[in-house]
Amino acid sequence: MKNEETKQVEGELQTSGGAVTLSPLQLALENLRITADKQLPKMDFLFQLFDKPCFPRGELVAITGKAKSGKTFVTSMLIACCTIRDVLSFHRNDDNPLRVLWYDTEQSDESTQDILKNRIMKMQGGAAEEAAIDVFNVRSVSWKDRRKLLLEAVAQYGPDLVIVDGIRDLVNDINDGILAQEVMEELLHVAAASKCCIVCILHQNKGSEDHNLRGWIGTELMNKAFEVYACEKMMPQRIFKVEQTLTRKYDIEQTLYFEVDQQGLPRLTVVPVVNGGGDDKERLQPLNREYIITEEDGSWRFDTQRLFLDVFSGREELCGSELRSLVMQQSGISVPFVYNRVLKEAIENGHVQRSTNGHNTIYRPAPF
Repeated sequence: MKNEETKQVEGELQTSGGAVTLSPLQLALENLRITADKQLPKMDFLFQLFDKPCFPRGELVAITGKAKSGKTFVTSMLIACCTIRDVLSFHRNDDNPLRVLWYDTEQSDESTQDILKNRIMKMQGGAAEEAAIDVFNVRSVSWKDRRKLLLEAVAQYGPDLVIVDGIRDLVNDINDGILAQEVMEELLHVAAASKCCIVCILHQNKGSEDHNLRGWIGTELMNKAFEVYACEKMMPQRIFKVEQTLTRKYDIEQTLYFEVDQQGLPRLTVVPVVNGGGDDKERLQPLNREYIITEEDGSWRFDTQRLFLDVFSGREELCGSELRSLVMQQSGISVPFVYNRVLKEAIENGHVQRSTNGHNTIYRPAPF
């Protein structure tokens, strides 16, 4: 069936007395024409991060980092988010659960199964039975067959989200420029044709100061990716950091920090301790040290009792915006989601009482 652009060109040719029939190449070229009034489908983003759209259908997204920097943990959160709607600061846009294809090329069968059972399914909780996750471990398969099987899996299961962990194993030489370009173009074509988002995991170079993606395949991925997210494990606090380093549309300026609890599940945490300039002592910037409790193992937490006691000093009650402003000013917290977590802890620990006055939420100090 001819599209409107093709019909318009043929009409102009006929009016001018030229040939009416377009060659296959001319037809293909006209289908690729962009005009100011051409009707294009609106971009469909699978998720939001800090209320900003991300991970679009029909595109490639890269997740990078050094070895053991939390890349697979982040994709595990995305997989869980396809079922339970919200995981930490990630939010699924669609009301209905999404179908996921997790294509693991790196880990052992046992490791893949362990992550599925003891991380992803735990995060999904009671919604696990609704999950539509197809998981394949192809570490033992040749690199050529991995590519073929990936294309077959996408065609057969029709996923909304595809996780390829990692794309280095789709080629035999990460510095083969021709093969790298071929693989990236193939993945981009599959993403567009299947209307899915393909998340490509790739290590950064090994040098501590070199954050470039590894090999020629990394260069090609940077050229083709719609977004790039970098993961880092910050020691000795064992805090994971996730930040967007490249985007073609929506800038996500906030950085996600999370830690892993005793159950192996992620939870939001505050901006971690950073090293001081002249010595090895650790200091908190810009957080107020007066409200930090340091544990024996080196971890730390907010002293919510002392913080909210000082904020409410001389005040019987505060509305939500007033409380937020005073707490952030007093503690040095600069990120809203960190404040939300601290407030939640204060309420759960009985340090703050919350009530509703008409349409307004009122906070009062709890008896200490």
